[in-house]
Order: sequence, then C-alpha cells, then structure tokens
Amino acid sequence: MAKVDRRILKTQESLKKAVIELMAEKKFDDITIQDIAERANLNRGTIYLHYQDKFDLLDKLIESHLNELGEMNSWACEMEWNDALVPYFEFFEKNYLFYSTMLASKEAPSSFRARLLASFMEGFKGEIDRESGKNTGLMEDVMLQYAGTAYVGVIEWWIRNGMPYTAKDMAKQVGVLLGRSL
Repeated sequence: MAKVDRRILKTQESLKKAVIELMAEKKFDDITIQDIAERANLNRGTIYLHYQDKFDLLDKLIESHLNELGEMNSWACEMEWNDALVPYFEFFEKNYLFYSTMLASKEAPSSFRARLLASFMEGFKGEIDRESGKNTGLMEDVMLQYAGTAYVGVIEWWIRNGMPYTAKDMAKQVGVLLGRSL
C-alpha cells in the first residue's frame, strides 16, 4: 500500500478538526464549506480535492473513528474485561471533542450513535458466556442489545458529565457490569 503524503494527511486532519469544532458551536446543517475552509485555514477548493462535500467529510471522519475502534476489537477480545476496556476509555478521552460532539450534541447525526452501537454489539458477539449456564434461556440478540445500549449509554454519560472518573476507573466499573451481563 502506497504511503500517503504527510501534507495530505495534515490537510485532512485539519479539515476533520475544523468540522468537529464547528459542530460543537452550531448545527451541522448550518455549517458551510466556507466555514470549514476558514476554520482549517484552507481554500474551499482544497476541501473538494479531498471530499465531495461536507457530508462526505463527516462520513469519513466517523468511519475513521469506528475503524479505530474496530481494530481495537481484534485484540481486546483476548483480554479480561477490565483490562480490555482501558484502551477504549482512553481512546474516548483522547478524542473527547469528537465524542462529546457526536454523542452529547443534539445536532450530531443520529446515525452515529446507531453505528457505534452496532459496532459494539458486533464486538460483544464472541463474549457471551455460553458455558457457565448463567445465560441459559436468554436470547443472544436481546443480550447484545442490552449490553451494547448500556455500554454506549455509560460512555455518553461519562462524556456529558465531563469524565468525572478516570479511564481506568470506568474500565473497571464497566468491565464488571459487562462481565455480569454477558
């Protein structure tokens, strides 16, 4: 795979940061390409070299965050809940502006929460305890919906409340709860 020019990556990061900052200030529908260009200190034409429009930019931004989470799923499933969740909460903490905008803002696309939930539910599929008997009689789709919704809800609560606990504390708490549920 060819290595992407650092200038292109820097431009794309600048555009992604600009759109998230603007979304924290006003409705996405009210944001113009000119607003994004000014915030990123770029020409309007530069945006169109990288993205079709502001919707494509936002979609690529969401996709990159969900892909990063998906990559974490591949190795986290080998760990105990408490240890596996620490990198996730650290990731949410590091990307606070993005997640606070996408989860806590009423102006963010509702599809983001649904995509995040679907991502976690997919990751939880292999985590259901089928051997101890604690889940006998429970339907997998109900368990996944319950655990996924709870997890997204706790992340949302944590972010909305200014992350009152450390990433490690949250991982420990949520790890115990998910361990009980799945």
